[in-house]
Amino acid sequence: MRPKELLDLQNRQVQILHLSWLAFFVSFYAWFNIAPLASTMVETVEWMTMDHISTLLILNVALTIPARMVIGMLLDKLGPRIVFSLLLIIMSIPTFIFAFGTTWAQLAVARLLISGIGASFVVGIRLVAEWFPPKKVGFAEGFYAGFGNFGSAFAAMTLPFIATSLFSPEDGWRYAIAFSGVLCIAYAIFFFFTVTDTPEGKVYQSPRKIAALEVSSWGDMILLILWTIPLFAALGVVAWRLLHLDFINLTAYYVIIGLLVLNFLYQLIQTLRVNVPILRKGVPEDDRYSFQTVAALNTTYFSNFGAELAIVSMLPLFYLTTFDLSLTTAGLIASSFAFVNLLARPLGGWFSDRMQNRKKIMLIYIVGITIGLAFMGFINSSWPITLAIFVTVLTSFFIQGAEGATFAIIPLVKKRLTGQISGMAGAYGNVGAVIYLTIYTFVTPQQFFFILSFGAFISFLYCLFFLKEPEGGFGDDYQLSSVDAQIKDQK
Repeated sequence: MRPKELLDLQNRQVQILHLSWLAFFVSFYAWFNIAPLASTMVETVEWMTMDHISTLLILNVALTIPARMVIGMLLDKLGPRIVFSLLLIIMSIPTFIFAFGTTWAQLAVARLLISGIGASFVVGIRLVAEWFPPKKVGFAEGFYAGFGNFGSAFAAMTLPFIATSLFSPEDGWRYAIAFSGVLCIAYAIFFFFTVTDTPEGKVYQSPRKIAALEVSSWGDMILLILWTIPLFAALGVVAWRLLHLDFINLTAYYVIIGLLVLNFLYQLIQTLRVNVPILRKGVPEDDRYSFQTVAALNTTYFSNFGAELAIVSMLPLFYLTTFDLSLTTAGLIASSFAFVNLLARPLGGWFSDRMQNRKKIMLIYIVGITIGLAFMGFINSSWPITLAIFVTVLTSFFIQGAEGATFAIIPLVKKRLTGQISGMAGAYGNVGAVIYLTIYTFVTPQQFFFILSFGAFISFLYCLFFLKEPEGGFGDDYQLSSVDAQIKDQK
C-alpha cells in the first residue's frame, strides 16, 4: 500500500482503515486522560497527593496485560466490530466513575478497570488484517497503530484546555475526563453501524476454541505454558510496587499473589483442554505454525513497545535534570518521542512490505534500537543538547519502526489466531513496561538506557535464531490450510 492511497476515501479498504485508527485513537484518548490532569487533581482534591497519582498511574496499566489476552480470544470468536464497540461502551462506565468519584477507593478501582481499554489495540490489528492482503498489511497496520497511538498525545494537548477554559477550576478535570467517556460511547455507536468485519463475500475465520491458543506440537504447548508465566508475574510486580508504596498491606498482597497463581493454573488447564485433543488427533502439515515465531515477536514487542512506554515516563525528568531546562522545554523535547510515532510506525510497516524480507527488516530495526539506546546511555550535561535530541529522535524512529515491523508479521503467522497472537505480543509490550519501570527505580538514567539496549540485543539474538519468515507474506491473499477450509465450510 502506498501513502497516497490513504486519500482515496471512496475505497472501502481505506474507509475501514481510517475508521479503525479513529476507534483506537478514541480509546487511547480515554486511557491516558489522567496524565495531563494529574497536577490539577492534586490542587483541587484536598486529600490527594502525588503518591496517589503515582499509584493511579500504576493501576492505569495493570489490567491491560490480561485484558489483551482475553480480548484477543473474544475477538477471534466474535469479530472486531462487536468487540471494539462493546469495549468502548463498557470502558466508558469506569471513566464516568473516575470522573465523579470522591473517595480513594472509587478512583483506584475505576482506574484499575479503565486499564482494560488498552486492549483496544488488538482489535484493530485483526480488523485491518481482514481488509488488507499480506503484501499491503504492514503499512496498513503501522498506520493504524501510529495514528491511533496519537490519541494519548492529543489528550495531553486538549484535556487541560477543556478542564481549565470551559469549566470551573475545582471541577474542570472531572468534566474533561467525563468528556472522554462520552466520546467513547458516541464513537462506539458510530463504529458499530459503519464497519463490517470482512469485505463482502469473505468469511471471517475463527479458531476451533478460544479458551487458549492452539499450537502445533507438544513442544510448542510446553513453550506456550512457559511464555504464559511472565504475563502473571508482571502483575505480581505491580502488586509488589503497590505494597512498597503503602497502598496495599501485606495481607492484600498475598491475596493478589494467590489469585494470580489460581488464574495461571486455570489458564494452564485451559491450554491442556484445548490442545491435548488437537495434538492427539494430529495437526495437518499445512496447518502447522511455529510457536517460536510467536515467542520471538513477544520479545520484540517487550523490547520496543515496553521500552517506549518506559522512556516516555522518564524522559521529561531526564532532560529537565541533565540539561537544567524549564519544565515546559523538557516536556516539549520529550513529546517528540510520541510525535515520531505518526511517521515511524507506518514506515516500519511499509519497509516490511516493500523489502520482501520481513525477518531481515525486523532484525535491522532491533540492531538500530540496540545501538541507539546504547548511545543514549552516554548522554550527559557535557553533550550539546541538539545532539542529545538527535540521538533521542533517531532512537525513537527505530523503536517505533520496530513496532510497525512486529505487527507487519503477526497477521501472517496464523490468520485465524491473529487476535490471540496479537493479544499475547501486545501484552508482552506492557510486561516490558512494568519490568523496565520497576528496574528504573533502582538505577541511574544512564544505566537504564544500557539495560534497555541489552534487552533489545537479547531480542535480536532470539529473532535471529527462532523468528521464521512467514510463508505467503507478500501474496494477494492469506494462505488457507485444510483446517481453515473445514471451519469455513462449517459456517
